[in-house]
Amino acid sequence: MAEIKNITTPLTDEVINSLNCGDMINISGVIYTGRDAAHKIMTEKLDAGEPLPVDFTGQVIYYAGPTPAKPGRVIGSCGPTTSGRMDAYTPQMIEEAGLKGMVGKGPRSKEVVDAMVKNNVVYFASIGGAAAVIAASVQECEVVAYDDLGPEAVRRLVVKDYPCVVAIDSRGNNIYETGPAQFRVED
Repeated sequence: MAEIKNITTPLTDEVINSLNCGDMINISGVIYTGRDAAHKIMTEKLDAGEPLPVDFTGQVIYYAGPTPAKPGRVIGSCGPTTSGRMDAYTPQMIEEAGLKGMVGKGPRSKEVVDAMVKNNVVYFASIGGAAAVIAASVQECEVVAYDDLGPEAVRRLVVKDYPCVVAIDSRGNNIYETGPAQFRVED
């Protein structure tokens, strides 16, 4: 069985540099949710020289729109959305807002990967289809911006052992293009 690496947010360059494409990870600490509507607003704020509602320096954003919590629960289902929907905004969030990690599903554009390599950033793939299981990792949930966006509002989540896989490491190794090293078959 593959080793699971436990990491804590906010991410440091040392932690990011220790992660390799295909590594299984458990994240603990604070992560933020945000989807395309929130990203559009935030990049417009950056363009206008206005502050963002959250200091994303060293932080991880999870591309998700959680459902409302059922009684006695912190959050409803909390599965990942397709990350490519944020690709138009991601390089700016990395370069100007200091974002260091992203969690979602699916491949990223060349522009995003280039910004990741240039700025030492990592992209994690979440487990698609396991939204209820993922929600069990969330210990706290609070809307911190754009409540009017409903599920697309920016939320601050406190997570413990949130499971994911390094899909693209800070060197640009990409599970969607070459697969993780431990699964490659050499001719």
